[in-house]
Amino acid sequence: MITEVAMRLYAAKKEGIIRSNAQFWREYSHGNKIAHLSVKPEKYVSEIEKAGISLICALDDGFPPLPDSKPSEKPYLFAYKGDISLLYDRANNIAVVGTLTPCPKVLRRERAAVEALTERGLHIVSGLAEGCDTAAHEECLRRGGKTIAFLPSTISNIYPKANAPLAESIVQNGGLILTEYIAEPETRYECVRRLIERDRLQAMFAGNILLVASNLPGQGDSGSRHAMEKAKTYGAGRFVLYDRTTDADDPLFALNRQLLGDGASIFTRNALNSLSYP
Repeated sequence: MITEVAMRLYAAKKEGIIRSNAQFWREYSHGNKIAHLSVKPEKYVSEIEKAGISLICALDDGFPPLPDSKPSEKPYLFAYKGDISLLYDRANNIAVVGTLTPCPKVLRRERAAVEALTERGLHIVSGLAEGCDTAAHEECLRRGGKTIAFLPSTISNIYPKANAPLAESIVQNGGLILTEYIAEPETRYECVRRLIERDRLQAMFAGNILLVASNLPGQGDSGSRHAMEKAKTYGAGRFVLYDRTTDADDPLFALNRQLLGDGASIFTRNALNSLSYP
């Protein structure tokens, strides 16, 4: 059931009355002003029903708990399909991120890691992007697990389009797809910004994060570094796939090497026993 508050916030966001997370937390987080917003949420009921989405806002009882973070980073409204309760316990979730263009060798290593994580009963969080994200979601589903996809797009216009069937499969198999976005981006800059903003959510709702492989910034960086940086800020355990005998000179593992010098750990099957739970 969608609450009246969530509907009013949807309308306010749709109409540009609330333009940012920081504004919501500054002006509306106590709920006093929401009832007086000059909006007509009933205008959007058919739109929501047609999209087949649910809404949940920060003032709803079922909104997932948030780690300590800046108001500008804290989400306040999600459109979603699937099981929102998968976000209730960060300790049960591990984010898997990485390059958009993994080679077959990297994909084999990633799938083995996701298999081990899924067998452990963990839910796989990722961003539905091409490459490592897609492999993480697909392998989790193949192993009978539940996976969560944070979108940089609206649910009605999945990005990338090629992964729309995968998004539907995630929901049909007990998982969750969700987004902060209820309108299409107006500029290319906004498209890019949404990709970065999506990265923080993967870290925000996962107790641990695993980097499969990524170049350094400016050298083909996949953007995974944003998620890894936020994981550190939110107190999540950070792991990387890395083999010192084979990956030392491979540019595709350059970010992995850098993060090992910043406190991240090499992921092995034995590392499953040392996952940190905030």
